[in-house]
Amino acid sequence: MNAPAVLGRVTRLGLGCAPIGNLFNAVSDADADATVTAAWDAGIRLFDTAPLYGHGLSEMRLGSALRSRPRDEYVLATKVGRLLREPSGGVLSTIFVDAPALEAVHAYSGDDTRRSIEESLERLGLDRLDIVHVHDPDHHEDEAIRGAFPALIKLRDEGVIGAVGCGMNQWQMLFRLVERVDLDCVLLAGRYTLLDRSGAEQLLPRCLDRGVGVIVGGVFNSGLLVDPDISPTYDYAAAPQELVARARAMREACRRHGVGLPAAALQFALRHRAVTSVVVGARSREEVEADTADAQVAIPEALWDELGEL
Repeated sequence: MNAPAVLGRVTRLGLGCAPIGNLFNAVSDADADATVTAAWDAGIRLFDTAPLYGHGLSEMRLGSALRSRPRDEYVLATKVGRLLREPSGGVLSTIFVDAPALEAVHAYSGDDTRRSIEESLERLGLDRLDIVHVHDPDHHEDEAIRGAFPALIKLRDEGVIGAVGCGMNQWQMLFRLVERVDLDCVLLAGRYTLLDRSGAEQLLPRCLDRGVGVIVGGVFNSGLLVDPDISPTYDYAAAPQELVARARAMREACRRHGVGLPAAALQFALRHRAVTSVVVGARSREEVEADTADAQVAIPEALWDELGEL
């Protein structure tokens, strides 16, 4: 299946599968399966995972949950750039709880890329990948351009994978890669949100011009735009007080219009013409149901005007 066909099948809402890899908190196998099932029942057909998520646990759980589903009815995305290996020594530092004791080693060569895909397919227990992103090559740009991207493009052209992308928490390198690499899509995390619209300045217009699909992740900035009092985290760390204050002001604006802050945060990203899909992480059936409900809330134009001023 060619890349345009793959991206044409991406649903507007996708399931981010880092949480079912025990991101910050442990999730049972049963709850992980129920999360994926709830997403499927809600019509979600884009599932995004990575070897890094739970050090393989996310891929294993997602593959198990999807194995009985018709393979042509969903789009599966994973990533390359990390190989899971036995620890080389010292204490493993990770934000994933009760994950396999494996070290996620940066690996962006062509050989490592092909090896990563083989290992992901084995963990998933599935026969093919629809989208493969190069994962956070922040300090490995040249290596990825020489190794990982050419390897993925060759696999795409041979029909082994469906589409080539890159997933990052910054827009600047993604912009350079869109200019230099034959990408089908990008996954932009946390840089096109109510609090940080920097991705819209150059990256999103350029993607629109070049026909590169944009998948947006991190629309809640890792918690602050869910509830700035209960989850005052921004980019996986304690949020600066200035951002907490802005998020509270946005929440109050939403309340005046009878809208929840998470609904506005989710739908904000979907409003841009360049955005193909928004991937939202969830760890339970209840979170999936809340996200899908938020995607359907009617939001008045006056609220968007107020949020823009904030």
